Amino acid sequence: MALDRHVFLFSEDADPIIAALKQEGRGIKDLLGGKGSNLMLMTNSGIPVPPGFVIDTDSCIAFIENDLQMPAGLDRDVDKALATLEDQVGKRFGDAENPLLVSVRSGAKFSMPGMMDTVLNLGMNDEVAEGMVRLTGDERFVYDAYRRFIMMFADVVKGADREVFEEALTEVKAEEDVEEDTDVSGAGLKKVVEMEKETYERVVGEPFPTQPREQLMQAIDAVFASWDNDRAIAYREIHGIPHSLGTAVNVQMMVFGNLGDDSGTGVAFTRNPATGEREIYGEFLFNAQGEDVVAGIRTPLPISELDDRMPEIYAQFIDICEKLEQFYHDIQDVEFTIEPGKLWMLQTRDGKRTAQAAIKVAADMVSEGLVTEREAVMMVEPSQLDQLLHPQFDPESKPEAITLGVDASPGAASGQVVFTSEDADEWAKAGKRVILVRHETSPEDIRGMAASQGILTTTGGKTSHAAIVGRQMGTPCVVGAGDVELDYEAGQFRVGDHVISGGDWVSIDGSTGEVMLGEVETMPSDIIQVLTGDKDASESEMYTMFSSLMAWADDVRALGVLTNADTPEDAATARKLGAEGIGLTRTEHMFFGEERLLNFQKMIVADDEESQRAALANLLPYQREDFEGILRAMDGLPVIIRLLDPPLHEFLPKSEEDQQIIADETGKTIQEIQDMVARLHEMNPMLGHRGCRLGITDPLISEMQARAIFEAACVLKKEGLDPHPEVMIPLVCTEGEISILRRLADRVAEEVMAEQGVEVDYLVGTMIELPRACTCADQIAKHAEFFSFGTNDLTQTAFGFSRDDIEGKFLPAYIEQRIFETSPFAVLDEDGVGALVAMGVEKGRAAREDIEIGICGEHGGDPKSIDFCHRVGLNYVSCAPLRVPIARLAAAQAQLNNPR
Repeated sequence: MALDRHVFLFSEDADPIIAALKQEGRGIKDLLGGKGSNLMLMTNSGIPVPPGFVIDTDSCIAFIENDLQMPAGLDRDVDKALATLEDQVGKRFGDAENPLLVSVRSGAKFSMPGMMDTVLNLGMNDEVAEGMVRLTGDERFVYDAYRRFIMMFADVVKGADREVFEEALTEVKAEEDVEEDTDVSGAGLKKVVEMEKETYERVVGEPFPTQPREQLMQAIDAVFASWDNDRAIAYREIHGIPHSLGTAVNVQMMVFGNLGDDSGTGVAFTRNPATGEREIYGEFLFNAQGEDVVAGIRTPLPISELDDRMPEIYAQFIDICEKLEQFYHDIQDVEFTIEPGKLWMLQTRDGKRTAQAAIKVAADMVSEGLVTEREAVMMVEPSQLDQLLHPQFDPESKPEAITLGVDASPGAASGQVVFTSEDADEWAKAGKRVILVRHETSPEDIRGMAASQGILTTTGGKTSHAAIVGRQMGTPCVVGAGDVELDYEAGQFRVGDHVISGGDWVSIDGSTGEVMLGEVETMPSDIIQVLTGDKDASESEMYTMFSSLMAWADDVRALGVLTNADTPEDAATARKLGAEGIGLTRTEHMFFGEERLLNFQKMIVADDEESQRAALANLLPYQREDFEGILRAMDGLPVIIRLLDPPLHEFLPKSEEDQQIIADETGKTIQEIQDMVARLHEMNPMLGHRGCRLGITDPLISEMQARAIFEAACVLKKEGLDPHPEVMIPLVCTEGEISILRRLADRVAEEVMAEQGVEVDYLVGTMIELPRACTCADQIAKHAEFFSFGTNDLTQTAFGFSRDDIEGKFLPAYIEQRIFETSPFAVLDEDGVGALVAMGVEKGRAAREDIEIGICGEHGGDPKSIDFCHRVGLNYVSCAPLRVPIARLAAAQAQLNNPR
């Protein structure tokens, strides 16, 4: 079955669509988006969903590529689907006697809460409104829906400021002397409608459209266009979602929660998204539409109130939630509306949750028999694990809270107060830690929210925009802090007698809802405390569940996970977090102690080999001690140690005062030292006299480092330990370079082991970080027992970029103009750099079948890059110590997605 159309009814059988897409290598969410596909699947399952249809994501991409023009023929397809919808519900679009109103909503493959646009109550005009009043006998309900529609249409379709339209309602509330929107009379709301139409014509410059079909087509265009609005682009950049996916558009019969006190609307999660507890977690408003809950316009009620007021509806709702979990095998985030006596499910999606909740939900669902251990591994986003290692406030030093809000997203955060998203973004770029304080957040605040350490709002509940986005980003968030009197104009807020101005420090606890003055001390998280021995594992349920998840991941993954560590302390931490060795120890950092640096500088400026050897002999004990500590921490596991990589000029001082010290120590004049600095200076040091090139021209340095490595290994071997050193020669791109330096390492190893009287197993290999090394990998592999791809430098040399220069200059423009989806230094460029890696793997294994191949750049801790490393056949990835759990989980997911 070929899919030669772009509009699909929710009532269609999903199975043939899924089968046809599978032949194209796509899933149903790729075509219909998350919302549209879930509405179709729920309808197929018999769950009460308002009928409707979905326009596919391909149409969105065509719309954007066609200068924001609807693809040819799509309007006819929409008309046809609309006619079928009319027949299904027995109502007519634009008919004053029996009118059909619809909602128009976005729905991309990946959930992007609030980032794109929605229009409700579409199809309304004066004649339809009058007909609905005759049908329902409820003037207040009808004109409440009408005034919302005008305001939303103006905002979403025409880009008008909705606050200008709110002024009409505020004015009428004052005239009727009422405070709540729900207390405004029907006549008052009818007046609001007329005022809003006048405002629309004044602000937009044209009358409000009265033809429902015109309204619908403009709304569809607007939702497609919202894929590329600023907040949606920012959200995708923050969460690594490709810009090329597009959004579907869902057109759905309106159901109304604002028909009176026996109707309402709500948002809920099937489990607690902050803690993972098995409980319905949500909020509800009587006599309201969905935007009232999510936007924090009114303070919602806990979902338990629904059980008290409408027990039969609540029981049906609980039953549906259980069915959804059984079907999707995951926590669900649902939206629902109640018309008098009728429950409607408006959407479901996998619930955004904190890392703590993700792990608990996965562990509990395994215990409940709902998912397998392998399915549980796929339920946790690897990058979320970073949250589990975040610090928390020390209860011993935690001051008394000045106020308490709703604990919406857990974690401890301290920062300087800012009141706008723009300030948050700007201050954070200047290196400041900030807390964003708002009445409520909206999708336009996404950049500022991403830049903030924490978020505090005066309104909203646990399902408000701030709460949902905070949990998804792992940002501590306190909402609904009603005692906070916020004054944007004065740039301050007040709590009782306390006045906090912009720039003042505050702290928030997203786990308790507490707001405190000043910067509060933090302490390591539960997991870190257990790993460091400060807490017993039996005292931490989270550590137990974390350990189970990691064990399930380790049972599955094919990739090894090593760490990048330069100190015994980092090595020990990484080992506790599951590292299976060290993939990169950088030796250059070890030269920067005061005495070490001076000896190394003496070696650099020495005029003869005897002076060089004397300086290096003074360095040897330091290097041996360094390597001994790291090898001891990783006893029994491989430790890859990279020989000196940077150019020598980086070790010489630039200031005259420091140059004088070297002159005094070496008996040279300061002019001679300055001449040496000038002589060693390089125009492009990244491509200059460094790495193996230094080893070729100054072999004494490589010889000293190799001796220190093997002497350290022999000391440990004599103690009964099992060291596994691996010597890595950097920046190799020719067979000659690796051949010469391999012979040097082997010679030193033989000498040291003969002197010490013990044998140590070791390997010699190279870092592959130049394109030529990839193209000539078969030649290099004749002499190298392992390859480690240094993808930071390989990315620079493949693109011809200087990383330090591009990130602040043209990289943002490249991402904005879609030349790059994201920074190639954050996520490996599979098409270019990845092709070089694949070539290096293929050629290397062709020459040496058992060669060990890994990656040690920053990409080794990025889940998307790890997936590539798995697919291309690497043996391991190596990453920073605190990213080891992320890499373990990402490697397991890569294996489950693409089994080797």
